[in-house]
Amino acid sequence: MSGDLPGLDLERLRAHLDAAVPGLVSGPLSGEVVAGGKSNLTYTVTDGTGRWVVRRPPLGHVLATAHDMPREYRVMTALRDTAVPVPRTHTLCEDTEVLGAPFYVMEHVPGTPFRTSAEIAPLGAAGVRSVAEELVTTLGALHAVVPEEVGLGDFGRPAGFLERQVRRWGKQLAASRSRDIPGIDELHERLAATLPEQSAAGIVHGDYRLDNVLVSPEGKLNAVLDWEMATLGDPLVDLGLMLVYRDQPTNVGGASAPATSAEGFPSSSELVELYTAATGRDVSRLGWYVAFGCFKLAVIAEGIHLRHSKGLTVGAGFDRIGDMVAPLVRRAHATLKED
Repeated sequence: MSGDLPGLDLERLRAHLDAAVPGLVSGPLSGEVVAGGKSNLTYTVTDGTGRWVVRRPPLGHVLATAHDMPREYRVMTALRDTAVPVPRTHTLCEDTEVLGAPFYVMEHVPGTPFRTSAEIAPLGAAGVRSVAEELVTTLGALHAVVPEEVGLGDFGRPAGFLERQVRRWGKQLAASRSRDIPGIDELHERLAATLPEQSAAGIVHGDYRLDNVLVSPEGKLNAVLDWEMATLGDPLVDLGLMLVYRDQPTNVGGASAPATSAEGFPSSSELVELYTAATGRDVSRLGWYVAFGCFKLAVIAEGIHLRHSKGLTVGAGFDRIGDMVAPLVRRAHATLKED
């Protein structure tokens, strides 16, 4: 079976788990690649009784700080006993001899990461709204966690966070550049020149959106996933990026209508009201954070486009990711103009 799983040798994994977490696995492992991941590779594995999830970096072009397994593992472990629902972590392996890259294993949490309107629509308008509201209140709960109280006081450097973020994503752009993108360098310069005063520091998820959470059939948010970009900093970057995803165009590259376009999903302004009610944070410069979210997502998409062009991606849908970049750059410029 392991021959069908790029980047995952099931026999080596089993041997490691027997040593690291004795008794967790009771038989031979089988597994599959989880569809939909656009960065780190995610697999489900089972011994026929239990079921787990394995995460590791992608096989190809890896940006310096974008696929940090220990970081992702540490933040989920730290949030275990907070109001933020996260999968229980089992083991982190930084020995690249085992699978060729660092990886970790966590519990398998049931639920759906809603991506399309067709997937979430069966919940009905009231159910869709309830999911969206819980998405926002959970983000507020994350931003209310005091990092020092959960052992994450040294998880990042909040001072100068926004300036470093703009600089960092400019470097990521340079590392991912494979074609001309009109307006993206000017966008980077505008973001650097118009930095807002930072919001009070907190834990930043880094890619908070509807399809990075698992929702039960009853509409309950079971777990927040994909913590690979988590750090300490200005939490409003999470809200800004979530709003970018909220209003993504429905016709880019032939993609299906997003779940955020389903009947009942609150408008961006309603989401902002819910967030400010939950957190009390000042959102008067939110336009900058939305524009930064557009820039960050454009750079990520460009990196995936580069990996796909080199044949280094696993899964479906990668051929369309590059089509997202230009509309995101245009939207960011328009948002900054309003801000």
